[in-house]
Amino acid sequence: MTHKLWLQKQKLNYNKNVFDIIQFGSSTIENKLPNDVDIAVLFQKIPLKEQLVYSQEIKKQLQKITDLPIHIKSFDLYSFFDSANFTRENILFHGISLIDKKFFSEKLRFIPKIQIYYSLERMGKNEKIKFNYMLSGRGGKYGLLKKYNGNLIRPGLVEISPNYENIFIEKISALTKKFRIKKVLVSSE
Repeated sequence: MTHKLWLQKQKLNYNKNVFDIIQFGSSTIENKLPNDVDIAVLFQKIPLKEQLVYSQEIKKQLQKITDLPIHIKSFDLYSFFDSANFTRENILFHGISLIDKKFFSEKLRFIPKIQIYYSLERMGKNEKIKFNYMLSGRGGKYGLLKKYNGNLIRPGLVEISPNYENIFIEKISALTKKFRIKKVLVSSE
């Protein structure tokens, strides 16, 4: 069984008040071995008691297609954007809709991106060449950018999809410790 539920052809039955069903957290990130599957159910404005009942019905359906435990959270649109919601950023950057198979933030007309700023200062020529090969490839082999659909915005800055953040961090940190990460939402219009 898989933990990438958005890749499954499932026919979920859900209430008309469901705005979206979103998988988020470590189970959406490549090269991670999740212990569970985090699901957020985002509702139109309905009472909390009804949200909990409908969420449990969705959880039962999803539990049939994965062997990992499912942790489900319910929100209405107001509580989702409340500053006390500590999962909001994770859902916006890593959340993938189980309904339309796209990043959840695309429903809000934003595309989540991870920007990795790096410096090759104080690296030897060979290390710089290795770094370049890692990003761009060599000898007919794809580099990270082509393989994972990333973009070199300018020297010292790459932009990638959030689900590949872990892969890039592992590879870059093996060659340099001089990098930082910035999460951005880019307008899709």
